[in-house]
Amino acid sequence: MRRLAIPIFLVATVIAVTGHRLAAQEVVDRIVARVENDVILLSDIRVLSRYQQFLDGKSETDAQILDRLIDQWIVRTEAEVSRTPRPSEEDIDRSLGSLKNSFVSEQEYEARKKQAALSDQDIRAMAATQLYLSYYLDSRFRPGVQIDPKAIEDFYQNTVLPRAKARGQDPPTLEAARDSIQEALVQNGINEQAERWLKESRLRLHIEKLLEEGAR
Repeated sequence: MRRLAIPIFLVATVIAVTGHRLAAQEVVDRIVARVENDVILLSDIRVLSRYQQFLDGKSETDAQILDRLIDQWIVRTEAEVSRTPRPSEEDIDRSLGSLKNSFVSEQEYEARKKQAALSDQDIRAMAATQLYLSYYLDSRFRPGVQIDPKAIEDFYQNTVLPRAKARGQDPPTLEAARDSIQEALVQNGINEQAERWLKESRLRLHIEKLLEEGAR
């Protein structure tokens, strides 16, 4: 059965494999891409657009979203083949907590959710899938990421200190910030490797885009 995809990179995101459609969806559906023997629907683009609106207050173009959905199809397929473990309910709860904390207030979170016509169930399903896809990327690429100690020091000098100064805050010491800086650099390395892998994967797959020219 075909499953719905959402953003991987929370970043850009983050992005869901669910067995249901969002409740408020009212779209006349059609196929916008074929990937191997699978399809991506216009409704998938609309769902991801609404989720991006919820997260960032804006969304990408349909063509950009379609590219993200194709990438997610690749990651999801590999994750299923490798039998990547699904996230626990506790992990999903923690992810949702972090998501809510990224908003200025509970009121802003609820307002964005209402504006995007998303339910708590929708958001939880998306968070679960984001974690699942991230687990696969992490397990595949983290072992190959090596961080030079000088890169940590450079990040501290060029990013942490200026950021603290701009906010009028006292900066943490290098030692206090070392672990978080290293993890940030590791995540950057994972993303870079994942992007190269996705680019190579696209070349070996049969992908046919059917999105109409002039789409949003």
